[in-house]
Amino acid sequence: MALDRIAVVGAGAWGTALANVAARAGRPVTLVARTAAAAAALSATRENPRLPGIRIENEVMLAAGSEPVAAAEVILLAVPAQALRAVAAGLPKLPLDTPLIVCAKGIEQHTRRFMTEIIAEVAPTAQPAILSGPSFAAEVGRGLPAAVTLAAHHESLARALALTLAAPAFRIYHSTDVRGVEIGGAAKNVLAIAAGIVAGRGLGASAAAALTTRGFAELVRFGTAWGAQPETLMGLSGLGDLILTSSSTQSRNFSLGIALGQGAAPADGTLAEGAFTASALVALAHEKGVDMPISSAVAAVLDRRLTIDGAIEALLTRPFKAEGQ
Repeated sequence: MALDRIAVVGAGAWGTALANVAARAGRPVTLVARTAAAAAALSATRENPRLPGIRIENEVMLAAGSEPVAAAEVILLAVPAQALRAVAAGLPKLPLDTPLIVCAKGIEQHTRRFMTEIIAEVAPTAQPAILSGPSFAAEVGRGLPAAVTLAAHHESLARALALTLAAPAFRIYHSTDVRGVEIGGAAKNVLAIAAGIVAGRGLGASAAAALTTRGFAELVRFGTAWGAQPETLMGLSGLGDLILTSSSTQSRNFSLGIALGQGAAPADGTLAEGAFTASALVALAHEKGVDMPISSAVAAVLDRRLTIDGAIEALLTRPFKAEGQ
């Protein structure tokens, strides 16, 4: 299959970083901005204000509108999870089986849909795929080493896409466990908020280690209940991304948790994906009878149903049980 011409829809930090990756992989790539004025500004400066100090590779074309998307053989949707439906629905008519790679990590809040489910609904003739793993836009955009997972329902497509997008410092492992990859990316954002709360409250490294470990146990229980493969959850898009996102202020979710732990009130308009995913994640867990106390506490704090101190007390006073439960 011909998979050379790439369009990255969404000229934010992550979209710009991925466009740089595609250019370094030697692929013709167009970064599609929201407006012609935005595309022109990026073209003039060759730098995205959201990635200061990182040059957009010369080989990256800047554009807006539907033409570069319609001409692409692979489309990366680098937009926030809650905007994915609207952006995907607004794409031009695409050739049958065009790969649409979701590069967002979340669950749609009001429908509780996973990312590739949204693609299946609004672009049913496309081939949905998802790219996820431990990666910060600033590091990827600069060309520092990173490894991620790309999943599609057909192994041949997953492998072909991985080979198309892989660059010297951007290693891509392929998978057919689409659900596992998208669950890892979504759940770890909620757990990263909890890790940030621990840091912001000054509860110590021991508490942070316990929180991350028990949070991962929640992620595995949830993923298993929804059909994910255990090895996916133990891999880059699960455990790997959780470790990264729960330990660095480059993570918006971890930073949000720090602010909450230091006494800030939950704020509307946050850019942290986990703030939108938390309630949907917990609702889906209840649907399968999965116990997720940490994620539930985060959702309750964000919804102002529980204070930080109340959440900590509730977690510390839970009944004792065997570790594997």
